[in-house]
Amino acid sequence: MPNLLHLDSSARRTSISRELSGVFADAWKAEHPDGGYTYRDLAAEPVPFIGEGWAELCDRVLAHGSTDLDHLADLVNSPAQQRAWAIVEPLLSEVRAADVVLIGTPMYNYSIPASLKAWLDQITFPRMSLAPSRFVVTTARGGAYSPGAPKAVYDYQERYLRDFFAGHFAVTDTVFVNAELVNSRQDPALAHLRDKHDESYAAALEAARRLGKEY
Repeated sequence: MPNLLHLDSSARRTSISRELSGVFADAWKAEHPDGGYTYRDLAAEPVPFIGEGWAELCDRVLAHGSTDLDHLADLVNSPAQQRAWAIVEPLLSEVRAADVVLIGTPMYNYSIPASLKAWLDQITFPRMSLAPSRFVVTTARGGAYSPGAPKAVYDYQERYLRDFFAGHFAVTDTVFVNAELVNSRQDPALAHLRDKHDESYAAALEAARRLGKEY
């Protein structure tokens, strides 16, 4: 039975990144009526930032030299580590059980929200692989950051996530669905780009729906 882990991280309760991830999730659930589905709202219920107990757990993993995270609980040996493990264990269990990890995220200050970074930090340990899981990221970006755009060099959202998933999790099957120029809806200085945003938004909705059926 396939499993989908669905995460949203936008500070806005109504947002395009949430809408796009919802479109994917609805299509996926329609294709997999018996599939497992887990949802986390990282903005409404933030994951705590990592602390010293988590760092000690990382040290234990490195010293133990094991790549088998099934035995990570066996390495816990202090109250601080126990408190850290109580946070990590459910998060790690969810992501390791998922065949598809769906992340809805806005671009904040050229990168990702702190809420999403906190989740990534909590579930990340040395020598950890999530392959062959598949990752889908639906984004909303205030400007235009696609290849060839003047601000493409400032895209530390897709670039960071793609490189992180590949470099640390050994996940190379990551697909991004980007809705660009979202600020043209509010910013008078970008109003002349509204048509381009509408095109990007429509294409993103279609891509999210199609991918949800395919995955």
